[in-house]
Amino acid sequence: MGIVIENESVLAEISSHGAELCRLYDKLNGRELLWNADPAFWNRHAPILFPFVGKVNGGKYRYQGKAYSMGQHGFARDMEFELSGSSAQEVTFVLKDTPETLEKYPFRFELTVTHRLEGRTLQVLWQVKNPSETEPLYFSIGGHPAFLCPPPGVEGVKKEDCQVRLCGFAGGKKQYVLIDPETEAVAADKPLELNERAEMIRQEKDNENAVLLKTEESLFTGDALIFDDGQIREASLCLPDGKPYITLSCPDFPSFGLWSKPNAGAPYICLEPWDGRCDNRGFTGELPEKYGELCLKPGGVYEKGYQIVVEGCAEQ
Repeated sequence: MGIVIENESVLAEISSHGAELCRLYDKLNGRELLWNADPAFWNRHAPILFPFVGKVNGGKYRYQGKAYSMGQHGFARDMEFELSGSSAQEVTFVLKDTPETLEKYPFRFELTVTHRLEGRTLQVLWQVKNPSETEPLYFSIGGHPAFLCPPPGVEGVKKEDCQVRLCGFAGGKKQYVLIDPETEAVAADKPLELNERAEMIRQEKDNENAVLLKTEESLFTGDALIFDDGQIREASLCLPDGKPYITLSCPDFPSFGLWSKPNAGAPYICLEPWDGRCDNRGFTGELPEKYGELCLKPGGVYEKGYQIVVEGCAEQ
């Protein structure tokens, strides 16, 4: 069980385990929106990825000449956070380094995660502090919320009938990269053009900065679609008529992942804002050289967040 925050139109539940959002309920439309973590497909709801996003090349990373083993997406998602404060519409959890984390990740840290309801918007706010007086803190951080697709209560609609709307594409660039299945690292040297998937893509009318993707199973046969260079500012899941039912706003994030378990009929889609990401294929450098790696000076503070907007209102 987690802590529930709610207002007149939205209810959210956040667990102390991983400070993970585990329920998002649209009270006005009477429907759940967050994936239920059914292990038959994927046993998580919306994990926080820290201090790594994705996998490190070969399962190891290097710092000051020493190699450390690290699993996918770091360790915060599997740890118990301490409750820092809560109210009717806000809850905050904190995670600090431990002797166990220092063995595999030689950095002191303090990660604070806040979920705050403001109308029909759920603010997800992160703060990372470096409590060391002498050493830098290197890290990546990301979100991984999974939303039901289609949402409950929409009769006759299947996942492949829905659409993903991606908005941003500054400068007209519409490129993505995939994870190389052999190395499980990003094939950054082989970017793909989104517009070349013509059978999956259509340009949104009167908006050159937005595209609509069909959510067919073939969209995810190459695993996650990864957009770098701050291309994605906003992503929505839409019903067949193009109306969004959930929108994730992430204008300050350099990378974005779009994922669902491939070829499995999994009834969810993940919209993932990342600050940093998995290694590029062939990377064997030290941690400070890792793609998109963040660095906090001693005593430094990092703050960032994204918003989940519950779209639509009940018919009157």
